[in-house]
Amino acid sequence: MWNVLLSFSGLVALIQLLFLPFFPESPPYLLLQKGDKAGCLKAMKQLWGEGNYHTEFDDMMKEKAVTKGTKIMNVLEVLKEPSVYPQLSTMLLLLLSLQLCGLSAVDLQESIIPYVSLGVAISELISIIFCSSIIDHFGRRILLWGGYLLMALILVLLETSLLLSDQFLWMRYGSVILIFLFIIAYGIGP
Repeated sequence: MWNVLLSFSGLVALIQLLFLPFFPESPPYLLLQKGDKAGCLKAMKQLWGEGNYHTEFDDMMKEKAVTKGTKIMNVLEVLKEPSVYPQLSTMLLLLLSLQLCGLSAVDLQESIIPYVSLGVAISELISIIFCSSIIDHFGRRILLWGGYLLMALILVLLETSLLLSDQFLWMRYGSVILIFLFIIAYGIGP
C-alpha cells in the first residue's frame, strides 16, 4: 500500500492548488511589495473577518518605511554578495555534514522500518513545537550552540552504539532512539 501512501501527498497538493486561487494575497505582500494599501486592508478583512486592523496596518507601514531603501535580491544576487559568504558556507557545511554523518548506516529489520519513519516524523514535529515555544525565551544563539553540542554528543553515542551493535542486538534500537534525539537536537538548534 506504499503507492497509496505516497500518492496521498500528491492529492493534498492538488487540493491546495485547486483552492489557492480563492484565497487573497498576503496583506504584508500587498502592502510592502506591491504598495497596494486598499488591497492590503481588503485582504485583512477577508482573512481575519470584520474588525479594526489599523494597528496592524500601521505596523506594516512602519516596516515599509524602514525597508524602503532596501533592495530585494534574487538567489543569484545573494550568491554573488560577499557579505553573506560566511552564512552560506555555514549552511553548506551543515547540510554536507548531515548527508555524510552516517545516520542511514543503522542496520534494521525491514519490519520495523515503517515505525522508524513514523518516529522520524514525530521527532521532527516535537522539535518544531519545542523550538517554537522556547526560542523567544533563550534566543537563537543559545539554541544553536546547544543544538550543535547535543548533536555532537549524540553522534559520539551513535558511533559507539553502531560499533557495539554486533555484540548486543538491543544496541540497534538504541541507535534508532539516538537518531530520533539527533533529529530533535537538529530541529532545536541548527
